[in-house]
Amino acid sequence: MQGEGRGHMTQSISMKQVLEDVGMKVCEVIIGKSGHRDIPSFYAERMNVPVTSVHSPNMALDRKNKKVKPLATSIKSTYMLPKYFRSLSIIHQKVKEHKPDIIINFFEPLCGFYFMAFNPKIPIVSVAHHYMFLHSDFKMPKGHLISRASLKFYIWLTSIGSTKRLALSFYPFNDDTRKAIYVVPPLLRKEVLNYHTGKENYLLIYLLNSGYMEDIIEWHKRHPETELHCFTDKKDLNESEQFDNTLTFHRLNDKKFLSLMANAKGVVTTSGFESVNEAMYMGKPVFMVPVEGHYEQFCNSQDAIRTNLGLYGKKFDMSRFLNYIENFDGENSSYSEWVMKSSEYMIRNLYSLINKGDNVKQLYPKHRSDKERLKIKNL
Repeated sequence: MQGEGRGHMTQSISMKQVLEDVGMKVCEVIIGKSGHRDIPSFYAERMNVPVTSVHSPNMALDRKNKKVKPLATSIKSTYMLPKYFRSLSIIHQKVKEHKPDIIINFFEPLCGFYFMAFNPKIPIVSVAHHYMFLHSDFKMPKGHLISRASLKFYIWLTSIGSTKRLALSFYPFNDDTRKAIYVVPPLLRKEVLNYHTGKENYLLIYLLNSGYMEDIIEWHKRHPETELHCFTDKKDLNESEQFDNTLTFHRLNDKKFLSLMANAKGVVTTSGFESVNEAMYMGKPVFMVPVEGHYEQFCNSQDAIRTNLGLYGKKFDMSRFLNYIENFDGENSSYSEWVMKSSEYMIRNLYSLINKGDNVKQLYPKHRSDKERLKIKNL
């Protein structure tokens, strides 16, 4: 699993819930780490299985921890190659140890390299919104030719050798079986699906890169009357730090984040797929401001506005968003219905890969009734 941001982490938590509901077992998680981010403590607690971190390719940022620098990213990756080879060795040892029936990859580039280096005979399923961008019928934003080609190459790289690419989508879309792309609903955790929501008078903000805290503070000083709760992964940030009476910064905390999202009047985010979907499902208007130079997040934002449940912006101009909130009706029934089918789609795609020999017994544990077993079998 790629360890950049919280999206892939929460997706893997959701996937574990789906798998365990049909009697399957997650034996271990291998997560790619970077030097400028810590893995939140909530993640290992929620997964409740061994979690091994390995060095993995990731984006280099400018000194302010804001903008993505493509050239520096390439240079850094070249310098780190020996550590990446060590990471591949660790992955191989873990696969030999557990002998899994399926490897599930949440957009970690090491998985593609692992396949090329060791050619495992185990089915690999890669899961991410990004695989929509490889779909033959998907319309990418116009222009940005170099960025588009680079992103598509990177996406392909993460899924080399994958038997299936499960493309998480904001809306239903046809499969592209020629490219092994199968379109599935977003993976949201049970906590999100069952959370009671309200509407209080504050905005919730999630920043992928902590450098944007400066932008939030700058806007806040001009509009101190608007209460803001901002989450980010700044390393030296305490659990909560109150800037003043109406601005509080929070270190990433799973339960606190969901609680504040459920009662916010709107959500501001740097366009990560998972946070956007959580907000949309809760009926919250979303303001998406992609990280500068982060073409993938720009594509996310342009795809998300097709649902008519969010607003795109280049800067953190929350005044514009507050005006948008006033006319937002929160109608998300078709979107919610699509999301609720996620478990069914996931199991159907995974089940087809292990429906042979003794492996199928994992889906029929003894504690399940005949009726429950028949329901799973008919997926």
